[in-house]
Amino acid sequence: MGYMATEITAIDKIDREILGILQTDGRISWQMLGDRVHLSPNAVAERVRRLTKTGVIKGFRVDINQAALGRTLEAVIDARMAHTQGFDDALMKRDDVLWAAHVTGESDVTLAVACDGTAGLDAFLRWLQREGATETRTDVVLNKIR
Repeated sequence: MGYMATEITAIDKIDREILGILQTDGRISWQMLGDRVHLSPNAVAERVRRLTKTGVIKGFRVDINQAALGRTLEAVIDARMAHTQGFDDALMKRDDVLWAAHVTGESDVTLAVACDGTAGLDAFLRWLQREGATETRTDVVLNKIR
């Protein structure tokens, strides 16, 4: 599910400022956003609409506190897969996968997951093996920097 710009978009300094602000506060009002980049609310709203229409902004998301859902352990998993047929579809059905990427190097995929403790992580790794993982390397997240 890739995004493609519908036209070539020139990104200027103000657009970059807007994008930086939206990355940290996607719910900021047009008024506050305009104040921060020295534009009117209407002008800044039009810029955001253009950036969205052209595919520069792919969407707006909610940053969920996983621990509030009982997922107290986050991990990054590199996996080598025997096959990947149907794997992407299976991943899309899991709500414990924060993000996933096909990668180059020794692994085929890298996943970030949020699990219900070590038991949840163990269950996820067992599921991953059933889906074709032949080798995994798991790093537990201690603290997020960004």
